[in-house]
Amino acid sequence: MPNLLWFRRDLRLGDLPSLTAAASDGDEVLACFVLDPRLEASSGRRRLQFLADALRALRDELDGRLLVTRGPPEEQIPLIAKEIDASAVHVTEDFAPYGRRRDERVRSALGEVPLVTTGSPYLVSPGRVVKDNGEPYQVFTAFFRRWREIGWRAPARSGRDSARWLDPAGISTAAAIPDPGIELDVSAGEAAALRQWHDFVDDGLDRYAEERNRPDRNGTSRMSAHLKFGTIHPRTMVTDLDLRQEGPRAYLRELAFRDFYAAVLHHWPHSAWSNWNRDFDAMETDTGEDAAKLFEAWKAGETGFPVVDAGMRQLRQTGYMHNRVRMIVASFLVKDLHLPWQWGARWFLDQLVDGDVANNQHGWQWTAGCGTDAAPYFRVFNPTTQGQKFDSAGDFIRRWIPELAGADDVHLARGPRPSGYPAPIVDHGEERAEALRRYQRVGGK
Repeated sequence: MPNLLWFRRDLRLGDLPSLTAAASDGDEVLACFVLDPRLEASSGRRRLQFLADALRALRDELDGRLLVTRGPPEEQIPLIAKEIDASAVHVTEDFAPYGRRRDERVRSALGEVPLVTTGSPYLVSPGRVVKDNGEPYQVFTAFFRRWREIGWRAPARSGRDSARWLDPAGISTAAAIPDPGIELDVSAGEAAALRQWHDFVDDGLDRYAEERNRPDRNGTSRMSAHLKFGTIHPRTMVTDLDLRQEGPRAYLRELAFRDFYAAVLHHWPHSAWSNWNRDFDAMETDTGEDAAKLFEAWKAGETGFPVVDAGMRQLRQTGYMHNRVRMIVASFLVKDLHLPWQWGARWFLDQLVDGDVANNQHGWQWTAGCGTDAAPYFRVFNPTTQGQKFDSAGDFIRRWIPELAGADDVHLARGPRPSGYPAPIVDHGEERAEALRRYQRVGGK
């Protein structure tokens, strides 16, 4: 009897344990992907474009033998399993709150056909890194130590030739792969992921520790979208890390943060949209008409603070923002504008190609002070000095703010402000003092 291999956040054939399991347990395998209307509705158009591009790449790698269907998975998967008389449905385990609920609905609807989970999108799956008493870690440093001790398996030996693939022609639930028509600055698919990674390993990884905080340089791997959609597994990447060197060690630490935030969301699912630290539910934020106007200026990159505006314009135009700049613009939103972190998190998820709930939400909460390992409440980024430190020559700012291309001091720390560029929408010194007053009432005590 055939097996059904249901792709989700694992759009590749190499290093895919669920493929190995599906192929070893049945004579033939039908590959499928379900376009879930609930996930489509909550995904930004750029993420949908990357998904569509990755699905086309996967379909091409399978010589067209990928079934794409649309509808609630708890309806579509049982229909397909029944149509091919599948002995089992194989998946990579999903640990996010929605994914867990969805899989329980599918498991129930499948009845006697088992939903078999093998592998995960992470080096160490959420729930495995815990204290000796079974409690989850709330501090990254301690998590990181135990994470390294537990370790991870070698990459799975899988590929296109691992299975006898069923031709989906004639399957009644087939649907077309959507095309939002957006041009991305990152290529999707497994082959593109491997090229991008190998290029970074050859020219960038050794400088990563020194340059990863510099938005004016090409110092990061740009692998986040590939990790989000599973066009590569972090196991595959780790095999290329020589941990005797500083750059690879710094990169491994970032992969550990990805696992840590996934674990936090797994253990505290409310933290997707609510404060992980519930003490901060009492935090005073601004939400009225004036706050909405400030929010629109922030989204448009019209705050009058160059590095903030450069980052927001980069995001709006490309669907990407350098991680250091993400921290700067997040600090500005929650500590200079006093707006809810959820407003910024929602905008990021709408715009980012690599938008991932665990990373995004907990990165925002780190800045807002209400998450695990949160930044101290008194740490308020000064956007001018942050720009001077990490974009010292102003190359990043000039690239995204043409109004400042000819300015002698693009950070506008001194001298006249060029015409055509907005005045600051707030006074940073005053708003920093106001932020500290608010935080002292909650987190500072």
